[in-house]
Amino acid sequence: MAPTNLLELPEPWKTTYSERREAIRSRLNDYASVPKDEHFYELLYCILTPQSSARNADAVITKLKTERFRETGFDPTEILRNPSHYIRFHNTKAKRLLIIRDTFAELEQVLYASYPNNGALRTTLREKINGIGLKEASHFLRNIGFRELAILDRHILKHLLRLNIISEIPKSLTDKLYFSIEENWKTYAQSINISIDELDLLFWSIETGEILK
Repeated sequence: MAPTNLLELPEPWKTTYSERREAIRSRLNDYASVPKDEHFYELLYCILTPQSSARNADAVITKLKTERFRETGFDPTEILRNPSHYIRFHNTKAKRLLIIRDTFAELEQVLYASYPNNGALRTTLREKINGIGLKEASHFLRNIGFRELAILDRHILKHLLRLNIISEIPKSLTDKLYFSIEENWKTYAQSINISIDELDLLFWSIETGEILK
């Protein structure tokens, strides 16, 4: 049942959402349809994107697939530091990719187990994956079909500030602050009857002109 006494998403978000709603929902359906054999590379993608462009991360993933990284486990550092699709902190991230590759069978058991909610799954993944934070764990889970987990990127925080969901953009995000902002955003999303997942893609499409992953 939709909540009563709904507020409205203000302009210019309202008009943009109306124009892009179907495309946003289609993209969310795409996430839910990602086959399990692609989940490995979706996780690698979300490890690569922090402080690097989504396009570069996507290009690196394409290269890793072509060279059969999951099957062979070669050192991916050269691919990550290639100027044509450069990934910042490539040495550290290359090591993380190799660790995930070596432990993904165990991670799959964690990922496909039963949890009381998606937040509990996110917490478990953070405990199992070295170097992954709330944002990256949320991003990964969203990209394979899990909903209602906030991906608090700086671009998203900018829109939350403009919508008065937060009073300032924090310089750093503790777990406590992350969860507080997430809950405030969920409350706002419920009040306008638009999920945070749709709002996330709306905000990103405003920033980039595209509905990216």
